[in-house]
Amino acid sequence: MTITIRPASEVDLPALLALYAELHPADPTLSTEVALDTWRAIEAQAGRAILVAESDGVVVGTIDCTTLPNLTRGGRPFMLVENVVVTEGLRRSGIGVALVTAAIALAKETQCYKIQLLSRASRTAAHAFYESLGFRTVAQGYRLYFD
Repeated sequence: MTITIRPASEVDLPALLALYAELHPADPTLSTEVALDTWRAIEAQAGRAILVAESDGVVVGTIDCTTLPNLTRGGRPFMLVENVVVTEGLRRSGIGVALVTAAIALAKETQCYKIQLLSRASRTAAHAFYESLGFRTVAQGYRLYFD
């Protein structure tokens, strides 16, 4: 299988929404208008890159990377990673590795001093995956959700 990693574009929005539905099946479906408005806001954000993995012309995975300016670490930015998902039928086929590797390359290219991501405590397979790529558990994360 040939995997191509590239920046997402507006035409990828239906595929992205389908992948996100696999990641969070209980989430409400966005209207077309809300999805387009949100996509356009994402596109306008400096330092934001949603990457997609494509195989045979089909989007099969994605990763959302945000590079943020920083006043510590010599002014070097850091990257936050969210919404890493590979379509269920193609997991463990190298797509996730390709996506995370592309994010790491982007972080290095933008001179980030770290990549930070959170993963639910129950997702032990995902933790093993991230650790296999060099990520380490070095902090405890906290979240505050709003309804």
